[in-house]
Amino acid sequence: MARIAGVNIPNQKRVPIGLTYIHGIGRTKALEICNRIGIPPERRVHELTDDDVLRVREIIDRDYTVEGDLRRQVAMNIKRLMDLGCYRGLRHRKGLPVRGQRTHTNGRTRKGPARPIAGKKK
Repeated sequence: MARIAGVNIPNQKRVPIGLTYIHGIGRTKALEICNRIGIPPERRVHELTDDDVLRVREIIDRDYTVEGDLRRQVAMNIKRLMDLGCYRGLRHRKGLPVRGQRTHTNGRTRKGPARPIAGKKK
């Protein structure tokens, strides 16, 4: 099992799909990495040589922000917005949708399960 950026990549998956298990690498970046190294996208992870895995690891470490660093960077950006007290920061603080979605009827993902209000019955 290949270990890249602190993540175990599943052996039976194709290389571009396996790379998406790393936080911060999606399908496009995974294909881009494969093309830069010269790995065909059909190749499975268990077919990679140690040299291939090393080259993938070096490219990811050098050119991409992934895993812990990316999570920390996103958390710091959200914290900065909250400290500024801007509209987006207030929405984060209240646990409401940040990007302009309606909340009158929807928004249960951010707001959590519906809570009954006492005395609301007609």
